[in-house]
Amino acid sequence: MRRYPSDNRSGSDGTGRVRRPMKILRSFALPGILFLAGAFFLATGFLPWPDFLVLAERTVPILLFVVAMTIVTELADEAGVFRQLTDRIARLGVGSNGQGKVWLLWLFVVFLATVSTIFLSLDSTAVLVTPVVVLLAISAKLPPLPFALTTIWLANTASLLLPVSNLTNLLAQHQLNTTPVGFAELLWAPSIVGVLVPAAILWLGFRHDLRGTFTPAARGPVADRPLLVIAAVTVLLLLPALVTGIPVAFSAGIAAVFLLLVFAFRRRSALRANMLPWRPLLLTIGLFLVVQTLHSHGLAALLGRISGQGDSYLSLLQLTGLGALAANGVNNLPAYLALEPVAQSPVRLAALLIGVNLGPLVSPWASLATLLWHERLKALAVNVSWRGFAAAGFAAVVVVLPLAVLALWLSARLPS
Repeated sequence: MRRYPSDNRSGSDGTGRVRRPMKILRSFALPGILFLAGAFFLATGFLPWPDFLVLAERTVPILLFVVAMTIVTELADEAGVFRQLTDRIARLGVGSNGQGKVWLLWLFVVFLATVSTIFLSLDSTAVLVTPVVVLLAISAKLPPLPFALTTIWLANTASLLLPVSNLTNLLAQHQLNTTPVGFAELLWAPSIVGVLVPAAILWLGFRHDLRGTFTPAARGPVADRPLLVIAAVTVLLLLPALVTGIPVAFSAGIAAVFLLLVFAFRRRSALRANMLPWRPLLLTIGLFLVVQTLHSHGLAALLGRISGQGDSYLSLLQLTGLGALAANGVNNLPAYLALEPVAQSPVRLAALLIGVNLGPLVSPWASLATLLWHERLKALAVNVSWRGFAAAGFAAVVVVLPLAVLALWLSARLPS
């Protein structure tokens, strides 16, 4: 991926020195422990082999999709797709005096973060959109926090509409045995709430910072225009392919292989081993194995006593609240896996997704996207108070979740 100013992806500490091996090892500590724990459970039979095979059938295609989409988005960013997109966004609405309105720029960022999350996943938004949006604000001499917080809130709350938007959605799609269109038909109403209500809260919170005008920074040169065009066209063709019902791992895999071949000919230096999401993969596999082990030993029966029953509004809200609480307490992925067996209808499964997708706005570890987002901000020397982040997120969650569940409950009662 192209390196932005102060971006430490290369392993530098910012002074030219290579990071110490112990720091790298610490970053792999939790994912490695979870992976080894899961492998130990499987090797000792504590995780029964038949249960593991069922888990593997569900999750291996999802993990392949994660790898393929990471390659596509990383190489697209290396080609300059996201940089050029945000440069053009900054110039939309600029008047003849060369000045643009800050509130209009913010609305374009809302649109970009929403579309990126829906079609490319919340992690892609956190990793790829965050740097360019924050640098866009800094170059325009605007406070970066409103733009940074908008990006991560929508990375979570806009990740409800399509299976590819969130790893939890891909797991739920398998459980629902539905197409991307069928998935969207179930979740369209709370998805709208998940975009509009957080955006409205952000506007109210930052309305004073979003007044006035700004001068867009000078547009940088394109290093390799043919590569930029090829990557942009590949992403544009991939987006509709992800909602056709074709297995997403297949569509993303073809795009990834194509871009790898293109870069092998035009910019071989961009192909690096650290382009692959090693830590998220280890973490995800470990969580899959550990949670499945717990399910094999009665976790679902325990959770069934506190998750509510039926499809009434209050029962759905109870399940949503439990999902949000578990996501902020541990992480949204194990929260979903733990509670999936007690979500025994499509509407209850949708309510669970509302909790684990829209709820992770309070704790830093509630979703992997939030941790990745914070890493990008640190690399750009933008400081965020976790206390302030948690307070604002809690205020948003207590408003967004009941409204999203209400939208789900009402839409489920509409005649088909």
